[in-house]
Amino acid sequence: MPDCHDEVTRHKKPDWLKIKLHNSSNFGEVARIVQEHGLHTICSSGRCPNQAECWSRRTATFMILGEICTRSCKFCATATGKPLPPDPDEPQKLARSVRLMGLKHCVVTSVTRDDLPDGGAEIWAETVRAVRRENPDTSIELLIPDFDAREDLIDTVIAAKPDIIGHNVETVARLTSQVRSRARYEVSLKTLSHIARSGCRTKSGLMVGLGETDDEVLAAIDDLVANGVRIMTIGQYLRPTLKHLPVADYVTPEKFATYKEEALRRGMLYVESGPMVRSSYMAEKAMQCCGSKK
Repeated sequence: MPDCHDEVTRHKKPDWLKIKLHNSSNFGEVARIVQEHGLHTICSSGRCPNQAECWSRRTATFMILGEICTRSCKFCATATGKPLPPDPDEPQKLARSVRLMGLKHCVVTSVTRDDLPDGGAEIWAETVRAVRRENPDTSIELLIPDFDAREDLIDTVIAAKPDIIGHNVETVARLTSQVRSRARYEVSLKTLSHIARSGCRTKSGLMVGLGETDDEVLAAIDDLVANGVRIMTIGQYLRPTLKHLPVADYVTPEKFATYKEEALRRGMLYVESGPMVRSSYMAEKAMQCCGSKK
């Protein structure tokens, strides 16, 4: 990215990026459950700006397969390095926590585990099965890695029958090599296409503010629609630390509204688009909106 982008990063963030603080008993209870059961959440490891709001609504996005990723994407705050072996009890721990929180819609993501022969696919599948056994009325949404677009591994996850499977392209095609580690735009589209062909509701997410153009954003939306994605999120990239990519620009709420309008016009069924939107923000609404539509 050009060095001049550092000038934007140094500027004061616009008012629309101010985070509303939440301090409720629900927040404390969710935090206690997460800590007591040794769970990892992307809310914390990803430094999500909506953590206080979501936890106060008694919702959380769980992160399985540890908290150390084998990839080092330049936008992500999750730690990278050599992960520990998977915890075989993790699926059941997570399932119990979903029950304790009384969740109606459970969102699960993970670090990428290129070190595992199956990329963690079987743990993913067992997590879905465990949550379903203990919480039969809870809908389940997954945000999976690309699995290198290996259909056998993706099929292992699909066979567990989650309600929504998401995989984020993260950025536009031109910027992928600068923003993501090892991942390729075309591989992500292949992963999403395979999920969609299975009949499962398919979701993806895009960050803006990394130097993309409006035309590139619209092209990415068209690519997602063409590959079967019908649910998507669009949010502002925020730099986690000075070691990460600088922000190129802060996208206005008005432009986010335009992106949402265009995405719906181009074939999306449900879109969350706004400066503070993240992959699992208001995730339960997509189930309510899409119903039985795949």
